[in-house]
Amino acid sequence: MMGREVRMVPKNWEHPKKDNGEYIPLFEGPFELDANEWDKECIEWNSGNYPDYASEENKKLSYSEWNGERPEKCDYMTSFKDEEKTHLMMYETTTEGTPISPAFKTPEELARWLADNNASAFGSSTATYEQWLSTCKSGFAPSAVYTTENGLQSGVEALL
Repeated sequence: MMGREVRMVPKNWEHPKKDNGEYIPLFEGPFELDANEWDKECIEWNSGNYPDYASEENKKLSYSEWNGERPEKCDYMTSFKDEEKTHLMMYETTTEGTPISPAFKTPEELARWLADNNASAFGSSTATYEQWLSTCKSGFAPSAVYTTENGLQSGVEALL
């Protein structure tokens, strides 16, 4: 799901970057689970066991043409041991996931940094400390929420 997501990382975690300095988008793991699910579904597809929602036209495609290529380990976050995951880092998940903050020990520190630095809650929308704190504690907010009362607003803002 797209939005803002707290990921637990080691204290000194540095998200990988391309040669040009841009972050490399990475899915939250575990890679093995996604790869195994893809393999299982591919075997089913190749055996003629299609999902109910696959059209006759879809069934003419290979599994990778229909559902995308098999996941690759290089597209996933490093799998850290539980005892290493001591800090929180906010990620945008509109792509696979890139950080929008440094790592912090507490939700309060993370929320303070996000609010003080006008971090993007959705597009050019920012959020208050209280809104960010709610998201930091819950772990996730969708990109945006639309209501007839408030119109379109960031998920960070709407969920408080």
